[in-house]
Amino acid sequence: MDVGELLSYQPDKPIANLKKRRDDDRPEYDIPRKKRMGDDDDPERILEMAEDDLATDVLDETNLKKMLLQFEKKVYRNQEMRIKFPDLPEKFMESEIELNDVIQEMHVIATVPELYHALVELNTVQSLLQLLTHENTDIAIAVVDLIQELTDVDTLNESEEGAGAVVDVLLEGQVVAVLVQNLDRLDENVKEESDGVHNTLAIVENITEFRTEVTTEAAQQGLLQWLLKRVRAKMPFDGNKLYSSEILAILLQNSDENRQLLGETDGIDVLLQQLAAYKKHDPNTKDEIEYMENMFNCLCSSLMLPANRVKFLKGEGLQLMNLMLREKKLSRNSAIKVLNHAMTGNEGLDNCQKFVDILGLRTVFPLFMKTPKLAKAGPTPDELEEHISSVIGSLLRNCSGPQRQRLLNKFTENDHEKVERLLELHFKYLDKVRTCDEQIEKEKRRMRHTGDDIDDTAEEVFYLKRLDVGLFTLQLIDYIMLEICATGAPSVSGSIRQRVMQILNMRGGSIKVIRNIMREYAGNIGDAKDEELREAEQNRIIQLVDKF
Repeated sequence: MDVGELLSYQPDKPIANLKKRRDDDRPEYDIPRKKRMGDDDDPERILEMAEDDLATDVLDETNLKKMLLQFEKKVYRNQEMRIKFPDLPEKFMESEIELNDVIQEMHVIATVPELYHALVELNTVQSLLQLLTHENTDIAIAVVDLIQELTDVDTLNESEEGAGAVVDVLLEGQVVAVLVQNLDRLDENVKEESDGVHNTLAIVENITEFRTEVTTEAAQQGLLQWLLKRVRAKMPFDGNKLYSSEILAILLQNSDENRQLLGETDGIDVLLQQLAAYKKHDPNTKDEIEYMENMFNCLCSSLMLPANRVKFLKGEGLQLMNLMLREKKLSRNSAIKVLNHAMTGNEGLDNCQKFVDILGLRTVFPLFMKTPKLAKAGPTPDELEEHISSVIGSLLRNCSGPQRQRLLNKFTENDHEKVERLLELHFKYLDKVRTCDEQIEKEKRRMRHTGDDIDDTAEEVFYLKRLDVGLFTLQLIDYIMLEICATGAPSVSGSIRQRVMQILNMRGGSIKVIRNIMREYAGNIGDAKDEELREAEQNRIIQLVDKF
């Protein structure tokens, strides 16, 4: 029987479950403290490892293979002893300690990523995956610590070929599913097991950063459900809760499949419940502020899937965000960002109508009139002006009937003060864009002088630069201007247009400039996934320009 067969051998009699333990009630077969994972920083332990026969100044391929062979022997020996003496821990305790020792020694492999191919060739990766389900959680935690170090992103990038092979084998062995299975048996009240949870999440982060396309696969293997369970667990706030929120945000960032899975597992309600704690109370620490922001980011990502906007509406997410705007806590600025995601596009129609019904105009327009200052968390003032303008633009686009009339009436209140604010923002961002345009023109002259081509790629880069400095916000502001001047009851739109023209004349502005901005906006707007919607929206904006 070769090593591979020995490792896959399953005994007829169940192996004793050695999971349960506590610091104050440790069984005699538990791995001694000095041998446990996490104690490598101890000077005596480092010296002991340095003096090991297998350790050398530079680990070459021959010594690595010797180390891996010794590891396989220790795995086999431990399995053999457990099969022979399943109910006599004292008989297999020594083999367990030896196995733990060799796992600790294997950390040196992370210093030679160019030799990672040996881990694949000798099936060491499969052996490590099997040990993640070891009956003694100390062994499983030691393996988690080792895999975490082996998959460190900086290490992986040093030798992408060998690293890629290791990651491939891990993924083929459904490493995330095995890790989640191990997470379910760890008790975070025990420090070593809590560290094991943290290192497990680090493995997921490492792999998803090295292979971004595996986020969907990872979520489908039970990770997303575990993360939701972990963030809502009634436990004191700690690093693992923060880390769980970070991994959840990574899973949702670019995957519609994961957003759908979140919605199907009541994840929208979980996110809203977690954020509700910050409605009237600010986070206590910097880490908790980061956690709150991660939860907001998760919610924004999830709302990019139309089906989740329905769940957000039914879960009274609008009411929660509206309350946050009123309370003026740290959560307020991020709540504006969530509202933007909930209301934008055709899919935001129901949320827009409902927002007016719950008197949301009373909370959003004061923020439009006076942009909130930079807070410890959330968007910057310029970003807030973009989000608020986008919210108002979405309301104008999607609201109809009495809700739309109430919205238009807001711009006539207090002698058209909101129209004056709109023009103030228009000139602010127009100046930003003009300054940027001058810089771009200088760059183009330089490129022509040096003989560089100004191709479509270069033009796209220039356009993105203009968007970054404020063109998009300017487009939103001018879109609002077109909507309030060209639609609605003639008495209302007429008075608004009159005030707009008055302010433009006073400040030397031009209708032609606004029309040009909106024509450029129309040329770049729309849903790339739906050509019909894109054309319809372009035509609608052009019609507004013609009416203006």
